[in-house]
Amino acid sequence: MPSYTLIWLLAGSVLCLMELFLPSAFVEFMMGISALMVALLSLVGVGSLGLQVAAWLLLSTVLIVLSRRFLQPRGRKSKMVDTVVAQTLTEIPAGETGRVLYEGNSWRAQCDDEKLHIAPHQRVYVVRREGTTLIVMPDYLLR
Repeated sequence: MPSYTLIWLLAGSVLCLMELFLPSAFVEFMMGISALMVALLSLVGVGSLGLQVAAWLLLSTVLIVLSRRFLQPRGRKSKMVDTVVAQTLTEIPAGETGRVLYEGNSWRAQCDDEKLHIAPHQRVYVVRREGTTLIVMPDYLLR
């Protein structure tokens, strides 16, 4: 029967290589690193297989949590930060929807103030997005 050290080395290597071919946001890689660390523990004589499996599970969990915390980029609150100016293609009647040209595409739009009417071909600012509808305000109100 092969030694536990060899099994842990093989498992760690396979898990690390799997991350190259089947990316899983570093989960397989962290599990592989944990297996390699347990192989070192096994080599220095940490005893039973049950203790080694427990150490592997604990190390894997800690490394996965740490990788999520430190390696993932921070998400932006709004995806529409870069461009906030649009132009109405059609009129936007008070409380209803119309069309605006935003980032080269036609979007459904509604005025943030339901009492305002926005004329066609007018510059507007995009305040937010609700589903596929842009919520806009006329340019002259936000200057």
